[in-house]
Amino acid sequence: MPTPARTAATPASPAATPRLTSKGRATRERIVAAAAGLMFENGVAGTSIEDVQLAAGVSTSQVYHYFGDKKALVKAVIAYQSDTVVGAQEPLLGKLDSVAGLRAWSDAIVRLQRSRQCQGGCPIGSLGSELAEIDDEARVDVAAGFSRWEQGIRSGLHAMHDRGELRRDVDPEALALATLAALQGGLLLTQIRRDTVALEAAMGAMIDHIASLVVAVPA
Repeated sequence: MPTPARTAATPASPAATPRLTSKGRATRERIVAAAAGLMFENGVAGTSIEDVQLAAGVSTSQVYHYFGDKKALVKAVIAYQSDTVVGAQEPLLGKLDSVAGLRAWSDAIVRLQRSRQCQGGCPIGSLGSELAEIDDEARVDVAAGFSRWEQGIRSGLHAMHDRGELRRDVDPEALALATLAALQGGLLLTQIRRDTVALEAAMGAMIDHIASLVVAVPA
C-alpha cells in the first residue's frame, strides 16, 4: 500500500509562516533592530526579552508573537547584522578588483572604527564569539554571514586573477579567507586596545602582500 502523502504545510515550510501586513513588518523590524542594538552593546546573555520590549516600544506579547522565543529572536538578529554590516559595505565590496579598491575599503573600515571610538568590535564577530560554543545553529548562521562577507572579497580577487593581474599560481579563495581573517583579528584588537593600530597593521600587511602578487598585464 502506498504511503499517504504528507500535507504540504509543515512548521518548517514557508507556507506555514503567516504573511505580515506592512504594519506587522514594520513592528517586527523595529523589534529586531532594537534587539540588535542591545545585543551589540550588552551581549546576547545581557539582553532580556523585557529589555527588547522596552527599547522597541512594544508589548511582551508582541515580541513573542513575532518570535516564539529568544533563540528565534537571536537568529533574526544575526541575519539583521549580516545584512547591515555586509550591505553597508557592498558599494566598496563591488570595487575590490584592484589594490586601490582594497585600500579604499580598508580605509573606510578604519574610519568607521574611529567614529565608534573603537568600541563594540565587529557586530557579526561579537555574536559568533558569544554563541559558537553554546548554540550550534547560531554558529552556522554567523558562519553564513561571514561567508557572504568573504564572497565580496573573493569576487574582487577572482576578477583580478581572471584578468591576469595576479600571478597564475595565486589562489584567490585562500587570499580572500586570509583577508577576512586579518580583518577580524584587527577588529578584535581594535576593540580591546581602543585604537586602530592593529587593524591598520593587519590590513596593510595583507593588502601589501596582495600587491606583491600583482604582475604586469601583457598589452
